[in-house]
Amino acid sequence: MKILLTLLFFFSNISYGSDLNTIKLLSTTSTRDSGLLEYLLPVFEKKYNVQIHVVALGTGQALQAAKYCNGDILLTHAPELENKFVSDGYGKSRVDLMYNDFIIIGPRHDPVNIRSIENVSDVFKKITNSAGLFISRGDGSGTDISEKNIWNAINIDPRKYSGEWYLESGQGMGSTINIAIGKNAYTYSDRATWLKFKNKAKHSILFEGDPLMFNQYGLIRLNPNKCLKAGSANIDLFYRWMLSEEGQSLIGNYTFKGNKLFIPNHQRSND
Repeated sequence: MKILLTLLFFFSNISYGSDLNTIKLLSTTSTRDSGLLEYLLPVFEKKYNVQIHVVALGTGQALQAAKYCNGDILLTHAPELENKFVSDGYGKSRVDLMYNDFIIIGPRHDPVNIRSIENVSDVFKKITNSAGLFISRGDGSGTDISEKNIWNAINIDPRKYSGEWYLESGQGMGSTINIAIGKNAYTYSDRATWLKFKNKAKHSILFEGDPLMFNQYGLIRLNPNKCLKAGSANIDLFYRWMLSEEGQSLIGNYTFKGNKLFIPNHQRSND
């Protein structure tokens, strides 16, 4: 019995030590699909000998998982939901990390003729009036929330047309783009995922540049009073490194075919 207890103690300590050197990052599918995390995280891992395990979900799903401590730190892009997450006591702090923007992509021949429209509200109205096939993520992600905010701003509920010209994929950005290409449809995407996307076929960016399509990413520390591991030194180290000169420079230097995919906010956290 003494030998058994000793072995159990030994192996539990190995597991515990390994766990201390692993961080579970709840992040968006866009940071994964754009290649940013694959480029960024190995630098931190090599420097500090801490492994980052990424769980890529829509922002809504990531925040929900974090409420149950199924992750250690969040990188998401729905500021209103993120701030509520912190104010409700689930998060310790949130800071702007980086940003880019959303775009509308569609067939190059642009059957609804949105290319010449000046603002995104009128683009969505034109798609509605023309019954142009539109693929929405419909998954509660940051991208989906941004899209729905625009529909709400013009008092149109596109889900009334579900199954007609408005379809919800319920999937990540890459899969949704594939569906839009396959159906010769329009969709709403973050810029980084589209630029890195390989199967563009005959689709292209047809509308961009409206302030309503700004895409802010936030880094959120969980409340250690609710999630014990959230107070670990390695998570604090990762949080500060992402906001450091090195972390921010790496984000800013990440490009694809000459295109900058994310712009760092260059903010610092002293809390």
